[in-house]
Amino acid sequence: MTPSSTQEDLKAHLMATDAEFAKLATQHAHYKQQVADLEAKAELSSAEELQEHELKKLKLRLKDEMTAILNRHAVHA
Repeated sequence: MTPSSTQEDLKAHLMATDAEFAKLATQHAHYKQQVADLEAKAELSSAEELQEHELKKLKLRLKDEMTAILNRHAVHA
């Protein structure tokens, strides 16, 4: 088993068993879609540029929290 498939297996396991991880992953996916929607526009207003920047920061914070949970579980596996 490759390290990436092991991590994907752990993510799938946590999505099913860890409510906090699942909540973070769902919110991350929501922010990711919002960023993609903004990036699909030909031009962004100043407000949309600010929104895009804030969404990217929020998305990164969630990813950091998810990574911390993954690391905690990987150590105990």
